[in-house]
Amino acid sequence: MEAGDKVTIVTYPDEFDKDEIVGLAKAAGYKVEAVLTQRRLIKSEYGVGVGKAEELRELVSSNGSKKIIIDASMTSAQANKLSGMTHAEVVDRERLILNIFAQRANTSEAKLQVQLAELRYELPRAKDAVRNSVKGEQAGFSGMGEYAVDVQFRALRRRMAFVKEKLERARTRRDIHNSERRKLDVPFVSLAGYTSSGKTTLFNRLTSESKEESPKLFTTLTTTTRLVRFPNSRRTVMLSDTVGFISRLPTYLVESFKSTLDELRYADLVLLLVDASEGLENIRIKLESCKETLSDLEVDPQKILLVLNKIDLVTDGVQTRVDDPLFKGFSTARISATRGDGMRKLSNRILEMTQDSAHVGHRRV
Repeated sequence: MEAGDKVTIVTYPDEFDKDEIVGLAKAAGYKVEAVLTQRRLIKSEYGVGVGKAEELRELVSSNGSKKIIIDASMTSAQANKLSGMTHAEVVDRERLILNIFAQRANTSEAKLQVQLAELRYELPRAKDAVRNSVKGEQAGFSGMGEYAVDVQFRALRRRMAFVKEKLERARTRRDIHNSERRKLDVPFVSLAGYTSSGKTTLFNRLTSESKEESPKLFTTLTTTTRLVRFPNSRRTVMLSDTVGFISRLPTYLVESFKSTLDELRYADLVLLLVDASEGLENIRIKLESCKETLSDLEVDPQKILLVLNKIDLVTDGVQTRVDDPLFKGFSTARISATRGDGMRKLSNRILEMTQDSAHVGHRRV
């Protein structure tokens, strides 16, 4: 991908879906030229309606888009068919997210996790890929007397096994490191939340670190852990920042990053961040997505503190939002990680909710 490549997007008519896919495209470095909507995607041989495919052909020809982003998962046959009609590369939602992850992976473990996710993405598409590669010829026997499709599958599975083995070794090292940290009797607190909810900003404020902060989606892909010392208290906690969640996140992507996300399961407290400045409907969608992912990771709901962030940007009263049925069952805190509002109360809540995890032998400051 070249920086600033022009793209045309096809997504659902819902405003949330449109805003999110545009955000993803920009996070990947694309320049969005146009956004088309269709109520149902992936219904035809093109992945979109025939009429929409023809509309796309005319539009990309006029606006110079090199790529078309489809806000859904597509088969390779559908992508190739649409690409052939429009003369533009077709990127589906899953491929787009994988591209962003590949750009942001800056540690050996993150790169391995992205490799595993990409292999899992390619596996069900291998059959179509082989058929397309022979341009209409029926896949026959290879030189070794095996079907070309089987060769492709086996090659992908071998690579997956190799990457999984390396990730397992990394996970073992992480487990050993976590065990050593546990010996300090310091409670473990993890940040979680929808991507771009302000997790890294809060992490920096609590730890006095300077990790990269950005409004772009998926700025953080790797877990960073630091010791936090609270003013007017002798207690400390270990705080970790994790990869953000997103709606319609493929299961295999969660599985690929499980060694990183497992930190949430074993944390004594999970701070679940929500951008309180958004509309309630957007918050509902994002919160439901976060809850689903945390449930998949088997995180105990009793260990979650819902943190309504960015209250400095709220104009209609945060208290109303806290009282909304949407947040029923959650312990809540209101903060502005950027401006510092509510940080003392949040610190007190963290200390209160990790009290049972603290011991007399706690490290003192």
